[in-house]
Amino acid sequence: MGKSRSGRRRQADAEAVVESVDGGLAELIPDRERARAWSLVIDGAPQSHVDLDDPAYLSFEYQRRLGHVIDLAAPPGRPVHAVHLGGGALTLARYVAATRPRSTQQVVERDAALVQLVRRELPLDPNARIRVRSVDAREGLAKVPDGWADLVVTDVFSGARTPAHLTSTEFLDDVRRALKPGGVYAANLADGPPLAHLRGQIATVAARFEQLALIADPAVLRGKRFGNAVLVASDHPLPVAELTRRAASDPHPGRVEHGRTLTDFTGGAVPVTDLAAVASPAPPASVFR
Repeated sequence: MGKSRSGRRRQADAEAVVESVDGGLAELIPDRERARAWSLVIDGAPQSHVDLDDPAYLSFEYQRRLGHVIDLAAPPGRPVHAVHLGGGALTLARYVAATRPRSTQQVVERDAALVQLVRRELPLDPNARIRVRSVDAREGLAKVPDGWADLVVTDVFSGARTPAHLTSTEFLDDVRRALKPGGVYAANLADGPPLAHLRGQIATVAARFEQLALIADPAVLRGKRFGNAVLVASDHPLPVAELTRRAASDPHPGRVEHGRTLTDFTGGAVPVTDLAAVASPAPPASVFR
């Protein structure tokens, strides 16, 4: 008990770590409620939360939803091959390592200065099989062997926007190449009314994968506010019922759309190609206040 109180006291006295990285001004802000837990913020936009004592703890809403996808991508505890496009504080790679020991993971994070900051201040478990490449996401994905990955997760933001070249059918062709048969693709998307980007991304992924599901806050799906949505895809049936149950039981309940309802949601949007791709919309300033 005394050790726990000491941990909380040290964290309460901890100061934020502020450092310039390639993507802007990075801040590691201590969590006053959890010993050895930190949030990563870049240019005022929250990116990740990490609890070094409990890497299976996911604080951010969208990361919890991606955690559900990871949990259901294979039988509980079974090691997987995972590719993470976008690293942040390496939260999801830590989560996989904690919940699926002996997993082999590749993280592609272009911001080399950010990787150095995170490795120094929030060190990885030395036993975790996590390799980090500081290259562009598509360049890193191209180096993944054919059919290697059980899981590919895309969570890439530059200036709080998903880069255009990670939104196209050509990008998804390479995702499919890297995935094993029956592998799972998951993407963290951000959009607000009128949801044109989100609808276009659903149509794009549907052009390359047979099975889709979308997890999001109902208010985001109704176009009431800007927010995140997690799009999940595979060539094999997805565990929609269990995803629905888990999303509904989260602290901030999410809704799962799939099948015809999800197709109708696209409103006739067409798949995006490299030639037509644009970055996701910038969030309004009020989102981070």
